Amino acid sequence: MFTTGELIIRLIIDGLVIGSFYALVALGYTMVYGIIKLLNFAHGDIYMVGAFVCYYAYSIVAKVLPGWPGIVIAIFIAMIFSGALGYLAQRFAYRPLLGAPRLSMLITAIGLSLIISNTVMVITKTQTMYFDSGLDLSAGVQYGSIRITYVQIIMLAVSAVLMTGLSLFIGRTMTGRAMRAIAQDKDACRLMGVNVNKIIAITFIIGSALAAIAGGLYCVRFGTLQFYMGYRIGIKAFTAAVLGGIGSIPGAMLGGLLLGLLESFGAYSLSSEWQDVFAFGLLILILILRPNGLLGKSEIERM
Repeated sequence: MFTTGELIIRLIIDGLVIGSFYALVALGYTMVYGIIKLLNFAHGDIYMVGAFVCYYAYSIVAKVLPGWPGIVIAIFIAMIFSGALGYLAQRFAYRPLLGAPRLSMLITAIGLSLIISNTVMVITKTQTMYFDSGLDLSAGVQYGSIRITYVQIIMLAVSAVLMTGLSLFIGRTMTGRAMRAIAQDKDACRLMGVNVNKIIAITFIIGSALAAIAGGLYCVRFGTLQFYMGYRIGIKAFTAAVLGGIGSIPGAMLGGLLLGLLESFGAYSLSSEWQDVFAFGLLILILILRPNGLLGKSEIERM
C-alpha cells in the first residue's frame, strides 16, 4: 500500500509521463498555428504514422540491434518519414491555400487527416499491432513502495531535452527568429528578403519529427498501435495547446504536462472512465476565465 506522500508522487510521475506525450505533439500544433494560423488536425495522424513506421522499422532493425540501440534507429527512421510527410502536407495541401480564408485550410486539414488514417487502415487491415521492444518494462528505481521504471525516466529525460532544445532553437537561432517574425507579419518578412515558404516548411518538418518521436516512445511504453490512435492523441494535444495558449511554445509544454497531471489525479479521484471528462471540464472552465489560455496573448486583427 502507498502512503499519502507516495501516492501523490506516483500520480505526479504518471501524469508527467503521459503529459510529455501530449506536450511533444502539442508543440507541432502550436508552431503551425503560430506561424500560419492553421489548426492542423492532420498532425495527430502524422504522430500515428510515426508510431507505425517505428514499429515496422524496429521489426527489421531488431534482428541485428535489439533493445535501445535498435529503438533509437527505428525512431530516427520514423522522424525522417514523418518529417517528409509533414513537408509534403504543407507543400501540396496547405501552401496553395495560404492566401485563402482560414476555413479552407481547416477543411483541407480535416480531409488530409481522413486520407492518412484511412490509408493506414487499409495497409494494416484494421488490425491492432503489438510492439515488442524486448525490454524489461518493470525494471527501475525503487523508492519506498514506488517503482520508477527506467523507461519512464528515459521518456521524461528525452521529452525535457527536446522541449528545452526547441525553446533554444526558437529563441536563439536565425531560423527561430524568422519563425517568430513570420508569425507577426508574413508580408513584411517577404519584403525583408525572408524565404517565408522555406521557414514554414521547416516548421512543419520539426513539428512532424517531434510527433514521430512521441509515437516511437508510445510504442515502447504502451506497445499497442491502431490506425485511429492519431485521432485521440490529436484531440488531447490540441486541448493541451489551447490550454497553455495556442501559438505559445512554453504554453504547449505547460498545457501538455498540466493535462497529463489533471488526467492522472482525475482518474484516481473518480475513475479512469472519467479522466477525459475531468480534463475537458477543467479546460472549459479555464477558457471561460482566460480565453487565450494560460500563457496566450490577445491578438490584434489588422483590417
